[in-house]
Amino acid sequence: MIIIKQLKKTFDNGLTHAVDGVSLSVAEGETIVLLGSSGCGKTTTLKMINRLVEPSGGSIVVDGRDIMQQNIIELRRSIGYVFQGIGLMPHLNVVQNVEIPLRLRGTPAGKRRERALELLDLVDLPPDTYAHQYPDQISGGQQQRVGVARALATDPKYLLMDEPFGAVDALTRDRLQQELIALKQRIKKTMIFVTHDIFEALTLADRIAVMHEGRIEQIGTSNEILSRPATEFVRNLFGKPARQLKMFNEQHCHPME
Repeated sequence: MIIIKQLKKTFDNGLTHAVDGVSLSVAEGETIVLLGSSGCGKTTTLKMINRLVEPSGGSIVVDGRDIMQQNIIELRRSIGYVFQGIGLMPHLNVVQNVEIPLRLRGTPAGKRRERALELLDLVDLPPDTYAHQYPDQISGGQQQRVGVARALATDPKYLLMDEPFGAVDALTRDRLQQELIALKQRIKKTMIFVTHDIFEALTLADRIAVMHEGRIEQIGTSNEILSRPATEFVRNLFGKPARQLKMFNEQHCHPME
């Protein structure tokens, strides 16, 4: 479980706050989506969970322990991180990229390779086809799957995902979203997923935390936010998607003769 209380981050000694009093809890096995536009604080919040960015105030508790009291290397080993840039090493082939966290941990070569091949299968990249290809030989969607496999290499309890599908085309994005849902059912990870895409949030989230100007405007299920927006900002943000979803449902419930 992850518990965040009154989390703050300032980059200018308190003149402004990128994150300003964020509080939320993430239950075991839950997927929470941090939704908001660029600059709202969602990525900064995500990065503070594994201390890529150090908090200016408040607290983050992971598995009952304040992250500031934990060894930073051990903390990051318990938390997988997937981001939009992917960050694959171009001079390493696919299986070698997946092995990177295991190599850093000191896992023997044979076990590293066995685990990496197993993960490629898990993310629907058959090793016979993809293991020895290089990043520039595979598509953006396939690269993103390699990034997910790499994040899962050390079997972390938590998975942080920062706009991981933002750089791929719409069809690939839809497919990756469905694959992530199926993957979650198999591996039962706790996930925090950052996006600015409302429909992606509605597709993936158990609960959505809507962020605006460093604060959380509302946390709830898709149905709760669509039917009972807590603030004017949330109402305006979800107004058009709610109408589109209503029209979609009406068309499918009452098909044209």
